[in-house]
Amino acid sequence: MSGKDLNLKALFLGPKSENTEFFERHLVDLFEDHSEWRKNYHPEDMPIIKNTDKRQKDYLETSDKMEEVLTELSVKLRSKSLPWHSPRFLGHMNSETLMPALLGYFAAMLYNGNNVAYESSPGTSEMEEEVGLEFAKFMGYEDGIGWGHICADGSIANLEGLWYARNIKSLPLAMKEVTPNLVEGKSEWELLNMSTEEVLDLLAKVPEKLDELKEHSARGCGDKIRKLGKWFVPQTKHYSWLKAADIIGIGTENIEAVKVNEKYRMDTEELEKKIREFASQGIPTLGVVGVVGSTEEGAVDDIHKIIEVKDRLAKEGIKFYVHVDAAYGGYSRAIFLDENDKFIEKDELKAKYLEYGVFENEATADAWPTSETYEAYKAMSKADSITIDPHKMGYIPYSAGGIVIKDKRMRDSISYFATYVFEKGMNIPALLGAFMLEGSKAGATAAAVWTAHKVLPLNITGYGKLMGASIEGAFNLYNHFSGKSFMVGDKKVIMHTLIRPDFNMVDFVFNEEGNKDLKIMNKLNHDMYDQASFVSGGLYANDFITSHTDFAKPDYGDSPFHFVHSCGMSREEWDKEGKVTLLRACVLSPFLGNMDTFNEYMEKIDSAISEKLNKIYDVR
Repeated sequence: MSGKDLNLKALFLGPKSENTEFFERHLVDLFEDHSEWRKNYHPEDMPIIKNTDKRQKDYLETSDKMEEVLTELSVKLRSKSLPWHSPRFLGHMNSETLMPALLGYFAAMLYNGNNVAYESSPGTSEMEEEVGLEFAKFMGYEDGIGWGHICADGSIANLEGLWYARNIKSLPLAMKEVTPNLVEGKSEWELLNMSTEEVLDLLAKVPEKLDELKEHSARGCGDKIRKLGKWFVPQTKHYSWLKAADIIGIGTENIEAVKVNEKYRMDTEELEKKIREFASQGIPTLGVVGVVGSTEEGAVDDIHKIIEVKDRLAKEGIKFYVHVDAAYGGYSRAIFLDENDKFIEKDELKAKYLEYGVFENEATADAWPTSETYEAYKAMSKADSITIDPHKMGYIPYSAGGIVIKDKRMRDSISYFATYVFEKGMNIPALLGAFMLEGSKAGATAAAVWTAHKVLPLNITGYGKLMGASIEGAFNLYNHFSGKSFMVGDKKVIMHTLIRPDFNMVDFVFNEEGNKDLKIMNKLNHDMYDQASFVSGGLYANDFITSHTDFAKPDYGDSPFHFVHSCGMSREEWDKEGKVTLLRACVLSPFLGNMDTFNEYMEKIDSAISEKLNKIYDVR
């Protein structure tokens, strides 16, 4: 099958379980394969659970108890789960999950592999190794040099990114104590301003000193951590960075938030200014985080400009680590890779999109991506490490995060070797657990990701089409909501959209025509969230579900003012209230890119919105 023939509707169970027959058949087949596998392992062994056991009273009672509990489980799940699968759900970061991923997870779950050690999971450990190398290639890292692995989630991946940066940054200080000849003549400032590549090259000269160097690095000497400097993140940062700084020992006081612009992208001029100001005080920069797909706005930072700042300052002796937090938006790099996994030239994108049916509407191919977004995705290959979550835009079941590093030699800076699990000197995947934060981990997760990648290649022929469907659905929603109005009695309520999406997040507010009071607007939107949330409306009685967020001054500074002003609010109102409440729609449904489907559901959603607004005003 060529990439042009990929049909997304065949990959999902469907909002109405339309692909039940396929899913059920393969679910049963996979279970039967597993059952036969058990029977065929030493077939001369007699069954332990005999038919006479199955007729025992306590056996039957135990089976009945299990059946009762499973029935109760089903009731709880059906009555208290969110309808991620429905296009009516426009809320959090989850949606339909891919059938190949679900089936892969189910099949491997039966074998209960633990990917911390190869001897307990040979099959799924090899799958994880393969997936990690796919991730490295996907991010544009050099073949055979880059490396990656699956972890529980983006928070763990971000923590590992900071862990790498902390340990690598401190190794030159350790070299001054353990192998002084390697850094002879360098001042402490110079030692704290070495690039990752420079540190790794020096480390490669003294492999026999690796363990001793690590013990004299930030790992073994907490006083060195205090010298490493600042870790810069955009105001749109995920909260996991604060947790990571806490756990790693950097301290939240060394997390420096850089303001974002009106498009909610990091202001790289402000970034450079801050780095220079701290350098003038003798404070180094540990690293900079760029976000590809912020969780509140779907914004894509200008990664290329961050790299330009890095390269410019490096010429002045100011060097630092760069991590890209692409937990949310990382998989969309597939939309920029051709059928041979090469990054597509900007002027060839539209033709490729039309050739492979990435977008159904030619106008979307004209509008997306912007030049900034294109350059940002292209520059990801220049980062030292990248977070990418299969359980977000990979459409994989939870929990499946991931991290990729540019140079596999970086692993030596964080490695630990538990002798009862693996022996130092063994090859990957046997050593997989030595190079990650987690211990025991489900092999089923690796199988789910591996299976999905086999069905959908990480380029325009596979995941690129799935990303295109999501992005187009978001564009359709943005256009539909922008300026839309509803009459509630004699009042007109107008919808205002935040920004045209860089990715697939659409943020919006409702405001009564003529209202210039920000507190009133915020209350209206919080009331709408109460009406359109699972907590208030439950599952079956709610015909439109969304999520919400607050953009407040302590986190965002004045960057939301431009939007607040466009809704009719004055500067005085913004200064007085200090926050704006928005509704937040993450458009992951693979079906809303099609205009017929989109229009069908928007008619229902518009009706639901009108009904909810009337309820709100009735209460008032």
